Amino acid sequence: MKAEIEAALSVLKKGGLILYPTDTVWGIGCDATNADAIEKVYKLKKRHESKSLICLVSDFKMLNQFVENIPEVAYDILKNAAKPTTIVYDDPIRVAENLVPEDNTLAIRVVQNDFCKQLIRRFRRPIVSTSANISGEATPASYNDIAPEIKHGVDYIVNWGQKNRSAKASAIIKLSKDGAVQIIRK
Repeated sequence: MKAEIEAALSVLKKGGLILYPTDTVWGIGCDATNADAIEKVYKLKKRHESKSLICLVSDFKMLNQFVENIPEVAYDILKNAAKPTTIVYDDPIRVAENLVPEDNTLAIRVVQNDFCKQLIRRFRRPIVSTSANISGEATPASYNDIAPEIKHGVDYIVNWGQKNRSAKASAIIKLSKDGAVQIIRK
């Protein structure tokens, strides 16, 4: 796993795209602070830039560095979640402008799996994580289900975790400044 983290880090630092196993489904990833890298993700996925992407952070400390004001309920939700949970926050900070949609929100998940946690800690920045599919197509359930177009469109494919791995997307909850809680995906 260590060699895979080193290889992925090298690509991320150069503004490249990686295909990697997350704590949910396989993702296309890049530096969440690099606008050019994010543009490459939108292009590869054939996704309109008005559609938001998810970011991964390693822990609560990193989460606090990229969201202006985190509602207290977010910590309770994340500590008690039975499955990986992504929260949409108002007022993200220190990420690339083209990652933040017009409503000034950002979906962020604190990762639980070892590979992602170590990769993000070493990188010291959030990593974009969007499902490894063309926009509008089904999310691949495993590495083997990822389209060749996606595999050829990234700069590095992580070799760790490719076998016998089938996962589901995270739950998504939107927390607004006004205290509203909206479940977007269970």
